[in-house]
Amino acid sequence: MPNLNNKQQPSTARILAIANQKGGVGKTTTAINLGASLAEIGFRVLIIDLDPQGNATTGLGIDPKSFDMSTYDVLMHDVNMEDCIEPTSLKNLFLAPSSIDLAGAEIELVSAFSRELKLKKSIALIEDDYDFIIIDCPPSLGLLTVNALAATKEIVVPIQCEYYALEGLGQLLRNVELVKTSLNPDLRIGFIVLTMYDGRTKLSDEVAREVKQHFDSLVCKSIIPRSVRLSEAPSFGKPITVFDPSSRGSIAYRQLAKEVSGGSS
Repeated sequence: MPNLNNKQQPSTARILAIANQKGGVGKTTTAINLGASLAEIGFRVLIIDLDPQGNATTGLGIDPKSFDMSTYDVLMHDVNMEDCIEPTSLKNLFLAPSSIDLAGAEIELVSAFSRELKLKKSIALIEDDYDFIIIDCPPSLGLLTVNALAATKEIVVPIQCEYYALEGLGQLLRNVELVKTSLNPDLRIGFIVLTMYDGRTKLSDEVAREVKQHFDSLVCKSIIPRSVRLSEAPSFGKPITVFDPSSRGSIAYRQLAKEVSGGSS
């Protein structure tokens, strides 16, 4: 287990679902780099790629043709989560990869027994092995995302500092309440992360101010900048902390990891 300066170990992992049905807000970027930064501190971290696009998988340098089992098999064929987990190039960081087959899962899950709880049941078997489990949700509010929301207590919502930043967020909050009522009474918004912040523009400041007015203490102090290096890192299959350790994006995600974990190691 990681060295956490003698902090008391939780009996089970903290499970974070990275969710926002609006695309292009930095969900996968946050899943990869928050996970890598937590692993760098010394936490044992599992990232579950629940997006059929598989960007978290390729963004961590895992070839989609290199594994036999994926999150699709976990959800649809009752394969044990442990059997599909792949190590990454980073110490303490592991991945449950996605495959293109997951694109059909939304339809296939409709007729499945306990369809909303499949991910929760599979995570329950392995959560004692990790300090953090991070679920990268697809940009939709379908059954894959509902599975993630049923499996977690904390939702991390990335919001980009651009036009229409809060667009669709109301629907996400309504769905959170529905899941909370019917499936998971402990579900809550854990953190809101401002992404793609450009300090040179008035718009970024205005959006940041508006989000903070709406959500107050839920908004993380760590703000993720707009960064070419952050955008480039996934094409090299590396988190920003490895691709460019001294970049602004790397520093921001390290700060976010400390904030989310409740302090530095």
